[in-house]
Amino acid sequence: MTDTRYDRAPGDRPILADREEGTPAGVLVYTIGLVLAVALTATSFWVANTSLLWPPGIALGLVVLAIAQMGVHLVFFLHITTGPENANNVLALAFGILIVMLVVGGFVVDHGESET
Repeated sequence: MTDTRYDRAPGDRPILADREEGTPAGVLVYTIGLVLAVALTATSFWVANTSLLWPPGIALGLVVLAIAQMGVHLVFFLHITTGPENANNVLALAFGILIVMLVVGGFVVDHGESET
C-alpha cells in the first residue's frame, strides 16, 4: 500500500535493476566507446599526416572518419538507439542536424554570391 514511486521517463528500467546489473555493463560500453573513439582519432591524425594515401582522397577519408566518430559518440556515449523509447532523442538530433545544415548551407550560398 505504500509503494514508493519515482519520476522516470517511459522505457526506463527499474532502479534496482540498474544497481544490480547496470554498473559492469555500463563500464564495458563506455570502455568500448572510448577505445573506438581513440582509435578513430589516431587514424584521423595518421590520415592527415601520411604520404601513403592519394592526396585528393585524404579529405574524403577524414570526412568518413568524422562521421564514424559521430556515430560512436551517439551510440556509446549518448545511447541513441532505434528503440521506441528514444524516438524523441532521434527527432531532436535530426532537427539539430537540419538546423546546422541550413546554417552551413546559408554560409556557402552567401560566400558563393560574394565571389561573383
